[in-house]
Amino acid sequence: MRVCEAIETRTTCRAFLDTPVSEATVKAILKGASRAPSGGNLQPWRVWALAGDDLAALESRVKTKIASSQIADGPTEYLIYPPVLAEPYLSRKFTVGEAMYAAIGVTHADMAGQMVQFTRNFEFFGAPVGLFFAIDRSMQQGQWADLGMFMQSVMLLAREHGLHSAPLESWALWHATVRDFLDLPAELMLFCGMALGWMDADAPINL
Repeated sequence: MRVCEAIETRTTCRAFLDTPVSEATVKAILKGASRAPSGGNLQPWRVWALAGDDLAALESRVKTKIASSQIADGPTEYLIYPPVLAEPYLSRKFTVGEAMYAAIGVTHADMAGQMVQFTRNFEFFGAPVGLFFAIDRSMQQGQWADLGMFMQSVMLLAREHGLHSAPLESWALWHATVRDFLDLPAELMLFCGMALGWMDADAPINL
């Protein structure tokens, strides 16, 4: 697959097949992505890959908390969006959200339906692999940009293997749960998760 094809076909997949992805493939993707640029070659990030029972166990922890009406561990450790989202960004965010929910028949007034779909983030949308990206909390904007380039490389290499992905900043809401489960070192801040697997091409939300 050419790079332009990987870019053109990369999309945030929100419904995956349960077909396994081999450990060798995940390792190959992460190794290839390590070629992404990093100022000063700091590479101040760590990646965890979960599958099988480990992935199910973490998802179960979060599901249990959501079932008890908990929606997060508390304030996120970084702002996913600015406190006041100005135009045109607010409209862009609203428009894409409306289109996503419309694809699965969830209306703007259907808050319960929206919540069901939102919690799918914490099931990695059914993907067989969940990745977690953390960065040294002493780093600055330049190194966060480097992490973004590394993650983009992961997503494009996934396409080369016929896979799809979904970067999930929503996992920052459960930073304490993930920290405890993965035993993250104190100096690392969880940035986000990422679903990795085979797209369910027949799912309306992916059309």
